[in-house]
Amino acid sequence: MQVEYFFDCSSPWTYLAYSRIETICAQRSAELIWKPILVGGVFNSVNTSVYEQRANPIPVKANYYAKDLQDWARHQGITIGSPPIFPVNSVKAMRGCFVAMEKGLISEYVGHVFRAYWTQLKDISKDEVLQEVLDRTGLEQTEFFQKITIQLYKDKLRANTEELIHRGGFGSPTMFLNQSDMFFGNDRLTLLEARLG
Repeated sequence: MQVEYFFDCSSPWTYLAYSRIETICAQRSAELIWKPILVGGVFNSVNTSVYEQRANPIPVKANYYAKDLQDWARHQGITIGSPPIFPVNSVKAMRGCFVAMEKGLISEYVGHVFRAYWTQLKDISKDEVLQEVLDRTGLEQTEFFQKITIQLYKDKLRANTEELIHRGGFGSPTMFLNQSDMFFGNDRLTLLEARLG
């Protein structure tokens, strides 16, 4: 069995999914395939209503959304705050996922990016914040910052984003079981886990 995990660290719901998807896959002997994307590219292409909702939120729905997020965070045992910069430009961090994958450090890297943004409330678009992430992960800074400017790494991120759109995805996190069965959102991990079982 195989689980593809399309994700962008700029999403709090994706942080929630990250906190348990590896355990679920390990317990069910499923291969986890990391698929970094730019969720803004997905929104721009197939889900522009997100921007309208942000510009004109429905107060009662927004209040519940905030409560629901914190309920999930407590349930998962992680801290999710309100970053002063939201949405954030996550392009450098997400290109960096491919560098981390090459070094076998993708899970550690992604975890540090999520915590920097959602728990420590730091701007992950800034090089100095990414430098802290790299130090914690054990990734060499010069190589990392060189590679994320190379067209190959830009193309990899774009290709994953376009692939998700082509396969019917519209946000982050999106998971596919055995390439065809799509699950969207942190709460759908329960359904994915049931299918794996």
